[in-house]
Amino acid sequence: MKLIHIDKKEWNQGMERAQKEYLLFSPVKDKDKEQYLFGPLAHGEVPDMTHADTVLSPKSIIFPQTEKMLHASLDPSQPDHHIMKRVPEEYGPRAVIGIRPYDVKALTLMNLNFDTDDYRDPYWCDAYKATTFIALGVNSPSSVDFSTSMGSGPFDETGVDVLLVDNQDSYIAKIITDKGQAFMEAAGFNAEADPSARETLDNIKANAEKKITAKVGTDTLRGREILELYEAPFWDEIAFSCINCGTCTFVCPTCWCFDIQDETKGKACTRFRNWDSCMFPLFTLHGSGHNPRGEKTQRVRQRFMHKLKYFLDKYDQGTMCVGCGRCVESCPVNIDIREVCNIMNNYEPQK
Repeated sequence: MKLIHIDKKEWNQGMERAQKEYLLFSPVKDKDKEQYLFGPLAHGEVPDMTHADTVLSPKSIIFPQTEKMLHASLDPSQPDHHIMKRVPEEYGPRAVIGIRPYDVKALTLMNLNFDTDDYRDPYWCDAYKATTFIALGVNSPSSVDFSTSMGSGPFDETGVDVLLVDNQDSYIAKIITDKGQAFMEAAGFNAEADPSARETLDNIKANAEKKITAKVGTDTLRGREILELYEAPFWDEIAFSCINCGTCTFVCPTCWCFDIQDETKGKACTRFRNWDSCMFPLFTLHGSGHNPRGEKTQRVRQRFMHKLKYFLDKYDQGTMCVGCGRCVESCPVNIDIREVCNIMNNYEPQK
């Protein structure tokens, strides 16, 4: 894994060179709300590397909130009328600049669902394959960051192509994959770092991890019986304050629930995929009118069981949480997944 030295004075020029070959995404400031969201950069616009964490994760770059899937003509005079065809989409080389390491880890967890031996989602897979992830390590984790407890961390390299480490006047760039090497060449960053850079990187990483004070236990979850947790008595109390707003699912970097809708206009029909939420009553409403999760407590239980138990049992890749803390920060009624996880992990069923 090669280490490259990037002088911050040369950063903007490098990004301009990279834009000749890549469509760049990075945190951009929403002027109306004074917050950062990930979005595409216009030609000549450079990434803002001074941002705090974005309100939403960058998963929308691979898994858009609204996505056109299929299109059909309803005009009987057309030879292929009423035949659904995939909406053309160009998946040229793209790079996400400044993504947090735990957000990249989250995408690898989502990939377990969308790219399997039995089912392959072409929309997800094509976008994911075309994207290079240039992650920025988190030197100063936020107070809600508990990523080290969830198998990730402020400098996690899972799924990352290049890991950038802020070292005052420069970046130490750790090239991890061939895709990362190709991006660095396109940007013109090729100055090898001083031999002491590896020790500097390790020290910055160690200091960042020490700043994460939240500790969440997950050690007993894998061995527990599903019904033991499913039928536990604590769910009513956890769900009591929930208002089913769905904020936790929309800010979460690993939530993948979606709905599919067909819309017609004139003699054209388009099928859309839209983000949905397991916290909404309509999400599980059957055509018959029956709803297997019609009560609030059932929906809250489903969210946490899926994140912390079902996913863990199915994939054996850790929990479906990377510890970014967005749901903790955004929940309007202060439901804290760290507390819920500890309750589940420490639960002792009555005998």
